[in-house]
Amino acid sequence: MRHHLYNPDFQFVREPEEFNKYTDKCVLQYCLGATMYMPGTKDFTDAILNKKYPGLTSMVMCFEDACRIEDVPQAEQNSIHLLDVLSDKLEKGEITYADIPLLIFRVRNLEQFRHFSSMLKPKHIKVLTGINFPKFNAENGEGYFAHLKELNERFGEIIYGMPIIEDKSVAHKETRMAELIGIKQILDRYKDLVLNVRVGATDFSSCFGARRDVDYTIYDIMPVRDILTDILNVFTRDGDYTVSGPVWEYFRINKALKFGTLPKVDLQQSLLRRIPLVNAEVDGLMRELILDKANGFVGKTIIHPSHINYVNGMLAVTREEYEDALQILDTSGGVIKSASANKMNEIGPHHLWAEKVVLRATAYGVIENESRYLELFNPDL
Repeated sequence: MRHHLYNPDFQFVREPEEFNKYTDKCVLQYCLGATMYMPGTKDFTDAILNKKYPGLTSMVMCFEDACRIEDVPQAEQNSIHLLDVLSDKLEKGEITYADIPLLIFRVRNLEQFRHFSSMLKPKHIKVLTGINFPKFNAENGEGYFAHLKELNERFGEIIYGMPIIEDKSVAHKETRMAELIGIKQILDRYKDLVLNVRVGATDFSSCFGARRDVDYTIYDIMPVRDILTDILNVFTRDGDYTVSGPVWEYFRINKALKFGTLPKVDLQQSLLRRIPLVNAEVDGLMRELILDKANGFVGKTIIHPSHINYVNGMLAVTREEYEDALQILDTSGGVIKSASANKMNEIGPHHLWAEKVVLRATAYGVIENESRYLELFNPDL
């Protein structure tokens, strides 16, 4: 897989690199990007083989919220069929890892995880990247990861775990920090198996009877903003884990989600000042992506393929960011004027930021400047 294949002719300053489930975890955790969720009952085999969505690099087959309990057996069989087809074609050389998105399965609970994993064959693990653990908390988390570790040992392969933090004990202020610390203690024990931490902002919003409108970002919903702040504080300090941004719920079906002409605007300033660019749904997504990135989220859960270009595109690094990062990493200490001569680069405090920028550049590439984001989103410009 490689990001931005929906726009193969785009000229990067540095090309994004290819990746697959065996890529080093320190890079792979930055590669999830736009992770598309769909019901486990949906047969997505032909869509993958025919490259229906050329920008799709990460996808989740869901046995939980997107699947009725009575449909779980069908969803499991459908998922095994997908794994059968892809692993067989990989063994025969009919496809390569460049053709296979990172495949993740969102189990319903620990019991269903055990049942589904009992259906897995050694060949399946070659194309299975990880498991999402919903409603992950300090009480059920150990069971999830203990079983995941058993699977890794049984198959002699790597299957990653991705907890989804969305529990009421995190939403409620009086129990939040103790719960988050408890979760982190579990993750620290299984750190080599943790690829990413995901957050369920829709579940958090439901605790307060709130839902963000298309004109607002999740950061405008104050109770949820506070929860996300604490999650980032606990899990991203010292670069311990990557945390992906919450789903954006809005899209337009059968509408062109692209710019008619290339607007001569400063993308970030236009969005934050709420100057219309595409439509309310896309502008809202891009506005939230800017704030996701500023706050330290990497990637985003998506529910519609029209979001892929924007999520992955916004994660590309500008030349100025990249040059600053390299300068910081190549300097032993002190303070130095940036290559663009417009800011101070303080080597110690900016070191972790620089490491993250270089990893993001590896996954999503480097573009000339902010104005090129619009061309990256839309290959027809």
